[in-house]
This record gives sequence, structure tokens and C-alpha cells, in this order.
Amino acid sequence: MSRLYPSRPIVGVGVAIICGGKILLEKRKNDPGRDKWSVPGGIVELGERLEQTVIREVREETGLSVGAPEPIDVVNQVTLDENGKVKYHFVIIDYFVKIISGTPRAASDAAELEWVALDEVEKRDLTKSFRGFFQKNRTKLEKMSSFPGK
Repeated sequence: MSRLYPSRPIVGVGVAIICGGKILLEKRKNDPGRDKWSVPGGIVELGERLEQTVIREVREETGLSVGAPEPIDVVNQVTLDENGKVKYHFVIIDYFVKIISGTPRAASDAAELEWVALDEVEKRDLTKSFRGFFQKNRTKLEKMSSFPGK
């Protein structure tokens, strides 16, 4: 199914990776949201469990190995075109994860990766859906750490 002008909503995941009061953001390489900042994530493949998607997408986009996905929130992203027709419709389940191993490096759909202090996140050119998620969940995110035992 096409992401552009889909026949039904598309399910995706977003992944919050947090370390020392900073969150790992990626600058998106592709539409929707090209050149805007968000968290790693992507579309659930047919037959794939949500948790598998979280782990796969983080590995593909950042090179990190992660585990223990915990759901945080669900976000609806509906974008209409100038005629009022649905151009994009995503249902995004946002997760928090623990880092198992690796060093972040931009790959796949990520043009850049950067650790951004939670106090600085909203100064970035964020995707609309991530901005809403961050504003709603910031207090929760401030209490999280993706490093086991911290």
C-alpha cells in the first residue's frame, strides 16, 4: 500500500532513546517530514510484531542494538492536501527502549543523528507528530534512561 494517498491508515512506530537528559533525534531523509527532526522509527511490515519493528527500525536507522520496548503513547498523524483529501495517515505507536550495544550512526532513512538535551528539543524543526508527542510526554521522558541500570 502506498504511503502517499493511502486507502487506510498505516501503522508505524517511533522510538525514544534517552541518555543523560538527552534524546536521540534523527533528521529525516524522506517525506513525510523530510529535513525535519524526529525520533527513529518506521512502518510495521506485514506479519511483524510491533516490538520487532521497534528493534529493526532502530538498528536500520541508528546501528544501535536495543531491547525491552515499552509503549509510551499513540499518535495519529493525518495530513490533508490542498483539496482536503487525505495525503498521509499514520497511526504511530511510540516506544521507549534500552540500549544493548552499539554507537549511533545515521543510516537508512536518517540523514543525521544527534543527542539533543530535552530542554533544547523544541528549538528544532520537528515533525508535527513528534512535537505533539514530545509536548504531551516530556515529563515522562525526563524520568527515563535507555542505559540498563540507570
